[in-house]
Amino acid sequence: MRIPVATAALRFAVRLVVIATLLVASQAVAAADAPERLPRALARALDVRAFAGANVSALVVERASGREVFARNPSQPRTPASTQKLLTSIVALDVFGPGHRFETVLLADAPADESGAVDALYVRGGGDASLTAEQWWRLAADLRAAGITKIRGDLWLDDQFFDAARWHPDWQPLTARAYHAPVGALSANYGAFRVIVAPGAKAGQPAQVRVDPPLSYFRLSGEAITRARAGPSLRVERRAGDGFERVVVSGSVRLGREPEEVWRSVADPLGYAGAVLQRQLAANGIALAGVARAGRAPEGGHEVLRFQGHPLHRNVSLLLKYSNNMMAESLLKALAAQRGVVGNWPDGVAALAGGLRALGVPLDGARIKDGSGLSRANRVSARTLVEALRIADRRFAFGPDLLAALPIAAVDGTLRERSVAARARVRAKTGSLKGITALAGYAQHHDGRAFVFALLVDGHQSSDRAAMDAVDHFVAALVGADG
Repeated sequence: MRIPVATAALRFAVRLVVIATLLVASQAVAAADAPERLPRALARALDVRAFAGANVSALVVERASGREVFARNPSQPRTPASTQKLLTSIVALDVFGPGHRFETVLLADAPADESGAVDALYVRGGGDASLTAEQWWRLAADLRAAGITKIRGDLWLDDQFFDAARWHPDWQPLTARAYHAPVGALSANYGAFRVIVAPGAKAGQPAQVRVDPPLSYFRLSGEAITRARAGPSLRVERRAGDGFERVVVSGSVRLGREPEEVWRSVADPLGYAGAVLQRQLAANGIALAGVARAGRAPEGGHEVLRFQGHPLHRNVSLLLKYSNNMMAESLLKALAAQRGVVGNWPDGVAALAGGLRALGVPLDGARIKDGSGLSRANRVSARTLVEALRIADRRFAFGPDLLAALPIAAVDGTLRERSVAARARVRAKTGSLKGITALAGYAQHHDGRAFVFALLVDGHQSSDRAAMDAVDHFVAALVGADG
């Protein structure tokens, strides 16, 4: 029997409707199940061997609504490591404002004479931690433009805007590594310098060693030897002297190897700053007859120049992108000085805690010891970090600056070589101490949902690399890129 064309068309149309209905229903089920899949994926990412025996705290909330998506011990205080820098940065941005510029003031005993000479020049530090050699050159050029061509006497360096404590008492044992740079109100190059070591032309020859910047302040003792095969590992130490620092390079470098760069901190930030400034004065044709020495600038001195550093938002970007401890601690002491006292750690900690409370950040169980997170005595919960980030996110005055300052997954800063699966979908601050790893910031799922998160892992027994890889897997799951 032959089926009429109209009847066949009707049956085909009915089939299409049924198929479409089933498809919509399946999509609805999948959509309804999507919120449930994410918590399960995050839980699996934490239940891994790398975190075995560790104390894990995590919290993920929706960025817009604050609705809790995933939590594991979120209110339990843990050691935050460098995620502590988020709290310091948020309060500094709120208190000072993103456009604030720390000032370095130059004074003379009297106005310059007709030849541009003064008897003495005083440099009063204002806590600007971003004064690199380039900035010191700019300051010297501005001084020349102000008419100063000669200093008949000494160059006086005043860093009494902060107290004399260079290192926090919790930071033991201290090392000469760059992350242990001293904190001072007058500094240069983040309190660090670079040593470049290259092999000689033949085995048995001394290694070729250079110090950057090339200052007479650094006295080099090169004891490293070129070897045809691997030998004693390279060691770079610095030892404080009277008005100088000795850089001792020992061990060996292999023949034909590419030059190796080693960063170290200085022992005396004020002496280092003075040496950098002297070099830049000479580069700008300003003669110094005397020497650089520490001393208080006179209150009634003649102001020659008020040099303004970079705006705070740029400093915070350097601080967070590269986890600069010295810059974080300088901000903490500056928060103390903002209250009318000499910048110091106890008053800085009180100012930081007070600033967080004023913003509405919960500090239940928190213990704050420093601004950078180097102290293992710090305790902060994942909830505190998430709420601080959410509050900052709602502050138009500085929220965009904080977001822009965070390292971007697989793109820049301390995340440049991490979280490849979450590339450009995570902006977060890293944290790492021996046995501790952390990450806190913002993330966007591939379906468009945005989250604020914090993950603190304290006391893991695995290698630091394995722990960081596990953290990266967590954020891969958070953005839906875990496969």
